[in-house]
This record gives sequence, C-alpha cells and structure tokens, in this order.
Amino acid sequence: MAEQTALADVHGEDDGKPDAAVVRDALGVGVAVGLSGFAFGVTSAGSGLTLLQTCALSLLVFTGASQFALVGALAAGGNPFTAAAGAFFLGVRNAFYGLRLSQLLALPRAVRPFAAQWVIDETAAVALAQPTRRSVRIGFTVTGLALYVLWNLTTLLGAVGAQAIGDTDVWGLDAAGPAVFLALLAPMLKSARERVVAGAAVVLGLGLLPVLPAGVPVLAAALAAPAVLYLEGRRRGAGEPKKTINDARREER
Repeated sequence: MAEQTALADVHGEDDGKPDAAVVRDALGVGVAVGLSGFAFGVTSAGSGLTLLQTCALSLLVFTGASQFALVGALAAGGNPFTAAAGAFFLGVRNAFYGLRLSQLLALPRAVRPFAAQWVIDETAAVALAQPTRRSVRIGFTVTGLALYVLWNLTTLLGAVGAQAIGDTDVWGLDAAGPAVFLALLAPMLKSARERVVAGAAVVLGLGLLPVLPAGVPVLAAALAAPAVLYLEGRRRGAGEPKKTINDARREER
C-alpha cells in the first residue's frame, strides 16, 4: 500500500479516486459506526457509570472496542483496575495503526497530536484503502470527523435514555460494537492464512472466557497470529528438501 501511495503521488493525483467518492465512502463508515455510540452509552450507564464518566470516555478515549471492554468488565463485576488495564492493552493496537498512517498521511508536526486522537480501526481501514496521499488524507479526516461527532452525540443520547430503555441485556445492545467491528473486518479476510488466524483468535477468546478475568481473553486472542505464523513456518521448513554441502557450494557458484 505504501508503494502504491508513493507511486500515485509521483504520477499525480489523476490516478486516484475522485474526492467525492472518497468522501462518500468515509461518511458511510463514519455514520454507520458512529450510530453504535448509542449502544455504548446505554451499556455504560447500565454498568453503573455516571453520565459524565460515560461521555468523558467517548470524548477522551474514543476507541469503541476498548470502551466496550471496560464497561463490559465493570458490568461483569470485574475490578476497575483490571478492567482499565484490559481496555488499555486492547487500545495499544492503535499505536501500530499510527506507525503506518504516519507514513501515508505525512502530516505537519503541529497537527499530529490532534490527528492521533482519530487513529482507530475505522479511520485506519478507510485511509489504507486509498490509492493516493490526497485521498488518504481526505478519507482519514472525513471518517474521523464524522465518527467523532456522531459517536459522542449518540453516547450522550444513549446514556440519557438508558433509564427509559431498561435492562440493556434484554435488548442485546452490548453486542452492537463487536458486531460492527466484525462487519468491517470480515471483508478484509481474503487469504486462507488470515481466516485461520481469525478463527484461532475466536477459539482462544471464547475458550479462555470462563477461566480468565474479564478483558484478558481478548488480549490472549492476539496470540493466534504469531502461533499460526510459527506453525506455518515450521510446515514450510519441513516440506523443503534438506541441502547437502555440495548443494550449498553449487548455489554459491
């Protein structure tokens, strides 16, 4: 992707997507995911957090998966420090997005601290799908702005309306965040390796759910990626014929 972006910048912006198409796609993601902030507001209020605490999480943390993990662990009776630690480590993935996006966006230093607040799954997904630096910046900015505004607005509405809705478990709104994330992730699982990693992560997460504290199974599921890569490397190594000393000498010549 970095090579494609650099190539497009060299040859000009005419090779990229029209700005209107980028804006349309970015708004589609921003609006669709932003509306699920209502589910977070309801779930957070149902877990015992106040209106101010709920809104502060969306304004300052602004990473849906970590927010749902935090309030989910609290609702399950988990220790607040353990819940916060699990949410923190789950949010560390955004730092890796930032390393990638910093090269593609190439923003001025003064702007980077503000742009960092919008480095999340959805903005990264939209930005990385663009062919030129201009479209990367447009996609990132429009997605981040739409999602930040809608997420915080719907969080407020959800927290205020939590009492009118009643028991959130009955409505199943706590599953809205993960469902949206899976809907974005599924189309990206194109290779067999990616599908195996995703399947192994699900098995790890669900299998460890009854035996580990709330929030920890999500972190443990990340071990699926290195495990699959390790096994794949061993399988390839076992399938290759062993080289003799004479073979190595012939290759050097």
